[in-house]
This record gives sequence, structure tokens and C-alpha cells, in this order.
Amino acid sequence: MIVAAVAMRETLPIVEEWQARVFDGYQRLHPRPYTEAPVRFIDLDDASLEKLGQWPWPRTLIAELVARLANAGASVVVFDIVFAEPDRTSPKQVLPSWPESPLTEELRARVDELPDHDQLFAELIGQANVVTGFVLTNEKGPRKPVRKGSVAYGGDDPIQYLPSFPGAVTNLPAIEAAAAGNGSFNLVPEPDGIVRRVPLLVRLAGEPQPYTSLSAEALRVAQGARTYIVKSSGASLEASFGAQSGIASIKIGRLEVPTDGQGRLWLHYTQEVPERTIPIWQVFEDGFDAARVENQIVLIGTSAAGLFDIRATPLNPATPGALIHVQAMEQMLTGHFLSRPDWANGVERTYLVLLGLLLVFLLPRFGAIGSAVVGTAGIALAVGASWYLFTEQRWLLDPIYASAVIVMVFIATTVLNFLRTENERRQVRGAFAQYLSPALVEQLAAEPDRLQLGGEMKEMTLLFCDLRGFTTISESFKSNPQGLTKLINKFLTPMTDIIMARQGTIDKYMGDCIMAFWNAPLDDPLHVQHACDSSLAMFDEMPKLNERLKAEAEAEGRPFYPLKVGIGLNTGEVVVGNMGSERRFDYSVLGDAVNLASRLEGQSKAYGVDVVIGELTQLQVPTYATMELDQIAVKGKKEAVRIFALLGLPAMRQDPGFAPWMERHNAMLAAYRAQKWDEVLALLPGCREHAKAVKPGGVDGFYDLYDERIDEFRENPPPPDWDGVYIATSK
Repeated sequence: MIVAAVAMRETLPIVEEWQARVFDGYQRLHPRPYTEAPVRFIDLDDASLEKLGQWPWPRTLIAELVARLANAGASVVVFDIVFAEPDRTSPKQVLPSWPESPLTEELRARVDELPDHDQLFAELIGQANVVTGFVLTNEKGPRKPVRKGSVAYGGDDPIQYLPSFPGAVTNLPAIEAAAAGNGSFNLVPEPDGIVRRVPLLVRLAGEPQPYTSLSAEALRVAQGARTYIVKSSGASLEASFGAQSGIASIKIGRLEVPTDGQGRLWLHYTQEVPERTIPIWQVFEDGFDAARVENQIVLIGTSAAGLFDIRATPLNPATPGALIHVQAMEQMLTGHFLSRPDWANGVERTYLVLLGLLLVFLLPRFGAIGSAVVGTAGIALAVGASWYLFTEQRWLLDPIYASAVIVMVFIATTVLNFLRTENERRQVRGAFAQYLSPALVEQLAAEPDRLQLGGEMKEMTLLFCDLRGFTTISESFKSNPQGLTKLINKFLTPMTDIIMARQGTIDKYMGDCIMAFWNAPLDDPLHVQHACDSSLAMFDEMPKLNERLKAEAEAEGRPFYPLKVGIGLNTGEVVVGNMGSERRFDYSVLGDAVNLASRLEGQSKAYGVDVVIGELTQLQVPTYATMELDQIAVKGKKEAVRIFALLGLPAMRQDPGFAPWMERHNAMLAAYRAQKWDEVLALLPGCREHAKAVKPGGVDGFYDLYDERIDEFRENPPPPDWDGVYIATSK
């Protein structure tokens, strides 16, 4: 059994996962102390987007940012951003979309005389010390990145050990040519999605020479170096004992950086340190202190969630990718490195075999108690030694695998199988009893293999339900917080019962808000219909609930405030599974579809409807009564989405008045997007009349909203290229 366990160590991916989790725990207990290093993160954060406009910004504005940083004394300006497309605000890009007129014809004739924003940006880059970034992808691209520095090596050719990619997304040639450096900002996470190592070298398929990372390139340019020197197995002074163990270190100027065999730097993260981060909007302030960036390597990246450069690290599940590059540069500059020595695997295997054989020898002679004492002492020794070497030497040695094997030797297989089965059932019942109906909990307990632990991609339908006017209600209970709690529970209980009765899972309660989802942990082919049925049933329940609450308020002699809710539904691909730490986790979902569902709930009040649903949800319930509301770019997203109102069950759609209502309603929307304001106003009264006949009082606020928009557009017409998309300014 011990020999088999040693062999399994070399083949099972779970072994590396165990190691990674142990090392993550060490980092959380003992993070890297922050030491001042000449590196700063220039953050394109949400506040900068609000102050300076939505991304992408004109290249002229980005050029001004580079100029301000360079004039403030920054030693190197690094972009964790790729400028792959021409600036859409350049005259050559803008003029084709302008309507035909004598003036625009004259401009088109002289467009070559007008400044090109990309060229201006490239010229400014050429005057500053700038490092651009590119990203290697799994799809072939039209251009290869330009190398700015050369790579020399001793020993085995390092190209064979590097992660390889078929293609790349590069900067515009003029921008790339003007830069002093050009590096890959690829962050290759581990299988569990956590970034623990940063590749300093990467490979583009078919290329004989490697490319360097963004962080390495920034340090090369900062030192004025030209060549990277790579030491691999077989190089002078590199003891490989005849084995091709891969890359050992990379020298960047005067800095020598130890790596793993694939040229990756182990990251030892610090806690959040405010002084390393400067929001971009502050750089544009007149009183900006130049000393904050003087003689610093400044890396421009983003922490805005809507720009999708958020990564998971051992210390933070939502870290800006650019900040990971910053931390890598800090480690290289300060000489603070984690390493897993070449001999680590051999030591761990030897310890496992020796302790396992000792237990096999002791178990029949000294019984379970004596063997348990020896085994516990052996495990404690492994954990203690591993922790000591991490904190004192920054070595990564795994104590868990050997400990786990010792436990397996100690426990009889039959008993272990029985305990594992019962434990799984108990965990499933305990984890889901509050979120699923009893029938589903028992089904999961009977078939625990259907629960995918650790996260999986899945199409699901998400629901957010929120009380409207809750601030007013809570103020009335200012002196009676227990009463407010009881009120919320009286609201949540029937809503929860409705969701769970239709195979829904309660994700969490957030004050007066309910988040739920369908199609996990058990498959539900009808998840969209069940979510829609639940939403409509919740609104059917609200009048009954308010009647009960009104009677209670009158009996207690206090004012009654009727409860009103808004609901958002959205369907899409998300990650679902157990998320959190080893000590505490939640079964939850993550993904853009979740964020959109939350935003849709917030729009229900703005559009004066009960339930707002996304386009994919609407497409999967063709028999339900739905109505298109708008094309909208919700807050935090650049792309527009079509949103709909869920009006009723299939019976409403079959109402004789529904089809003519929708025909007139869709004609009104088409006229609105064509900027035919008079036609819109002529159609609105008929829309209201049809709505009153089919769903009395259900959408009055929606048509009032379009009345207000028409009045606003008459005074402030939209631009000629307006595509009918409404930009939401609130969540």
C-alpha cells in the first residue's frame, strides 16, 4: 500500500492540489512582509472610470497619462493593457460613421492631414521609457509580438520547458515599435483558478526563441539591460545529476531570479498595501505629488470588475491581475523568493515510506493506541518541519501527503469506506438543508456524487429579489429592531418556500434581498421555467402577505407600510460550487450572468415592472407572456443587452388582446430607436389601452418612462449615430 501511494504521488494531479492548498494556508498565516520597492500600481479603478469616462479611453488621454508620469520622474511606464485595435476616436475611424454632407466630404478629402491618435500615442511612447504588453492566446493571431530583449542560455534549451500558446494579441505595430520593452502579461493559473506562480518566460508555437514576461521586461528596461541569461539543467554549477530538471534561474540585469523548472516565479503575496496603489484620476489632479512616482516603475492596469482582469490568489479571491505583476517585481527587486528545492520530492517520499513501514511494524505489536501515538507524532513532526522551513528558509515542503498516507495505513479499509459514505451524507444534509427542499436534500444524500465540489461551469438561471422602500420601513422600526427582524422573516419565509417548491436553491439572504438559482446542485432541464414560475408566484403571494401584515400592524397600533418587491432573472454560464476556504465555504455561483441578474433586479423599479429578465431567459420561455423593455448597458458593463419584462404565465400570452398589444408595443420601440419621436407619442396611448385590458396596472410606469425620455430627447437630441442603447447610471 505504501509503495502504491508513492507511485500515485507521481501520477495524481490531486497531490499537487493538496500541496498548493497547504502552501496557500502557509501564505495566509505568514504573508510576505511588505518592503518598500520602487514599483507602483497605477490603477484604472471604478472611480477613474467615473471621473474620466468609460473604457476604452481615447489614445490622446492615455498619451497624456504617460506624459504626466514621465514628467513626474517615473523611471519606466508599463502597460498591463494591449492596444490591439485602432483608436475609435481618431479622425480616420470616426469620419466613416458621420452622415454625408459637404462639410464631411471636405473632411474626408483632408483626413490624411488630421492627426492620428495612435500615431501621436506612439510618438509619445518613443519619447518615454515605456514597456508595452501583449497576451498569448489559444487561437492564432495575425501578428507576432516584437522582441525587445534577447535571451541567452546555458545548459538545456529552455524553450522545451515553457508553456506554449498558438497565437498572440499584440499592440498596433506603431505602438509596439516605439516601446522600449514588450512583454507578455499572461498569468497562467493553477487548475483550481488560483495564481501561485508567474511565468517569466513563455513560448509562441513555432518560435525558436522564448518571449519574456511583462514584469521581467519592466525590470530589464529599468536597468538598461539588453539580454536575459537563463540557466537550465546541465549548465555550469547547476547540479542536475543527468536529469533534465528544467530551468533553474533567470538573470535580468543585476538581478538573479530562481524559478521552477518551467521558468515560473513562486509568488509570496503580501496583504493589501494602500501605498503601492495610485488611482489614475489622482495623476490627472493639478496637485498630484510627483514624488509618489519619481524613480518608480509604474504599472498601469485595472481593478475595475467590469474590465475583467480579476484573478484569485491565496490571499484574495479577487485581485487585479496587474497587482500580481507588481508583487512579482517587488519580490525580484527585494530578493525575496519562495522555492521548492529539487530534493523536496525525494525527502517527502522517503519520510512517507519510513514512517509507513514503522506503523506497519508497530500496529500488530502495540495495538491501535500505541500506533496512533507514533503516527500522530510523525504527522506533527512533518507539519512542524514544513512550517519551520517555510517561515525561516522560504522552502515549500509538503507535509500533507505523507500524513494522509499514514492515516490510510492506520484505518482499516472497510471502516474507512463506511465512515466516508456516512460523512458525505451528513455533510450534504448539513450544507443544503437550509437551501433546498427536503426531497432534494435526501436525493443528494443518496447520490452525493452528483454534487460537483470545487466548482464547475454550468448554464443556470439566477434570481435576485429585493424589497423596495426598505429604508422607510426600517426607520419605522428604529426603536424596535426585533420587530424589523420578525418582519423580514415573515417576508423571507413564504418567498423561500415558493422558490424551494420549484426546485430552486437559496444562495444567500442579504438583508431584505434573496439570491437564488436553478439547475444546481441537481440538474434541472426546466430551470428557466421554474425560475419564471417562482417569480410570478412570489408576486401572487405578496397581496396575501400584505393583508396579514396589515392586520398585525393595526392590532399593534403601528403604521403599516405595504411590502413591494422587484425581481431580476438572468440565464447564462456561471461557475458553481463550494467556494471559500478550507475552514469555511459556501455553495455559491460566480460569473458575469450573476452580476447581470443583480443589475436587472435594480432596473425593475426604473422601468416600472415587476420582473426584469435577460434575453437568454426570454428566449427559453417562448410560451410565457414577455415584453421587450429596452436595449441597455447596465452599470459596470460596456456591452448593451436586451431586457424584457416577465408579465405572466402562458395563459396571459394566449389572451386575445396580447398579440395586438405586442404588435403596437414593438412598433413603438422601433420608432423610438429610429428617433421618430412623434410616431412614438402617437403609439403610446394605444399601448396603454392594450396593457390595461391584458394586465391592468402592471406596466403604467414603463410607458411613463418613455414619455419622459421623448421630452428629454426633444430638448437634447441624441447624436446621429445613436443606436437606441440606454446607458444605465444606477445599479
